[in-house]
Amino acid sequence: MSRRLHAQVAVITPTALHPARLPFLEELYESLRAQEEVNWSWILAPNGAKADPDLIPRAITKDPRVKVVARPDPGPAPARNTALNFVEEPRCVFADDDDRLPPYSLAVRNQRADETGLSWIAGYSADWDATSDALSTWMCPTPTGQHAAGDVWTHWPDPQNTKPPLGHCMLLTDTRLAQAVGHGGLHKGEDYAFVLGVTSRAAGELIPDVVYHRRIHAGQWTAEGTYRDQAEYDARRHAWLKGRAERELHALNPSVGSAAA
Repeated sequence: MSRRLHAQVAVITPTALHPARLPFLEELYESLRAQEEVNWSWILAPNGAKADPDLIPRAITKDPRVKVVARPDPGPAPARNTALNFVEEPRCVFADDDDRLPPYSLAVRNQRADETGLSWIAGYSADWDATSDALSTWMCPTPTGQHAAGDVWTHWPDPQNTKPPLGHCMLLTDTRLAQAVGHGGLHKGEDYAFVLGVTSRAAGELIPDVVYHRRIHAGQWTAEGTYRDQAEYDARRHAWLKGRAERELHALNPSVGSAAA
């Protein structure tokens, strides 16, 4: 019987399979193999005209815990949403193809979800300089502790000048919640809408553990000078309005998504 059937957490990674990033993808895979005290599956979602699944290293594709869901159309948003169609596990996380997970990333969040019954658990993200192996933790605006549905939005007062108060790769989410929210079909910043949708529809918790290492490198799309343009601002505004609307709608039915006792 496939080990994947017993997995507790699905990890979803969209990838354009750029040749320069294939070593990064292998490092992400090695960080998954190093996960302790949790069973996982990995859904790889190649997307784009040049994202040939044959480029995926054989060591990855022969692992029975890995499922490849290739789509010719470009864009991380449709790739992530399509991958959600194939999740069989009760919980899921997202990881980008150039980053890595520390050894207890999945277990510490999954265990806390078991303990609390909450629909999402987030941990801290740290910028990772792979050359020096130095880490710099992002102290996000959202405070540690449990948060009722809609409370995370209150820590994002100015969408024009700041990013959302949590990153989507920090989240471990009930699969049903992830499927209900999805990633907005935007050109960029689609993950902003996911974060605000998840945290606005259900209660959750931010724990003080670093669960994600965001690689800092020259090829980062988000680091390019052209990334912060009108489309990115529009994505922020869209996510902020989504969070506000979800919070106001929740106020009409406060019994939904209330924090665990």
